[in-house]
Amino acid sequence: MQQNKEIISQWGESAPYWEKNRAIIHEMFAPVTQTLIEEAGITSRHVVLDIATGPGEPALSIADVVGPEGKVVGTDVVPAMVEAARREGSRRKIHHASFEVAGDDSLPFPANTFDAVVSRFGVMFFPSPVDSVREMLRVVKPGGRIAMAVWHYAERNPFHYTVSQVVDRYAEPTAPTPGSPDMFRFASPGELLDIVTNAGATWASERLLRFSICASISVEDFWTLRSEMSEKLRTKLALLSEPQIAKLKSDVIEALKAYSSERVISFPAEVLIVSGGK
Repeated sequence: MQQNKEIISQWGESAPYWEKNRAIIHEMFAPVTQTLIEEAGITSRHVVLDIATGPGEPALSIADVVGPEGKVVGTDVVPAMVEAARREGSRRKIHHASFEVAGDDSLPFPANTFDAVVSRFGVMFFPSPVDSVREMLRVVKPGGRIAMAVWHYAERNPFHYTVSQVVDRYAEPTAPTPGSPDMFRFASPGELLDIVTNAGATWASERLLRFSICASISVEDFWTLRSEMSEKLRTKLALLSEPQIAKLKSDVIEALKAYSSERVISFPAEVLIVSGGK
């Protein structure tokens, strides 16, 4: 569909920034990756699929867990993200991790291929989440598990709203259509769990993960990171004049100081981890 092509194009434009900020992003979301590994029961020698891998995470972190006798495959619909993931895997000489361009609702793998399937902050953007979860269940082995991470409510995640509240004072906010792809599409407890259950998963469960998003970065550098990573934010900034952007940046940095000390930034965060078995 045209909308999907537009979304792929938008994420493709963001890919260089995600690759550039890879180390900081890895640091910020390491607790989520670790929880997905635990919920999916991933251990040494497992064969694992990471859907919506972006520039290679959490696939490359999982590769460390399964070891060279295991295997990890990362998929994404955005070719530029897959290329970035391949570059990092090659740079780190992780030969048991591979990356492919693939749709989340039409995975190019036989049934019963993987010991576990994970997706970190991907399912919110899938055109048909229930079809995508069915695909996850199709390719996971009997007895295997799937696990997904989605954001809890925006107001529980100052990583996002501290910036967005300031930006909304300068650029008119746009509310997403209910059910449309959005960062907080499955913020309400039970919504994604119902989809996983309806898709046919057994032993489905939902867990609220409270953690800290920590990064060794100044507030100024964090603003740069956020303004680069988000296509929506970049679009809004493009509509403002240079003086407006300068004032907005100053206001954001002042708001971020509540979460920063000595070039370390730390936000309380809440994520829902939804898992199920086959």
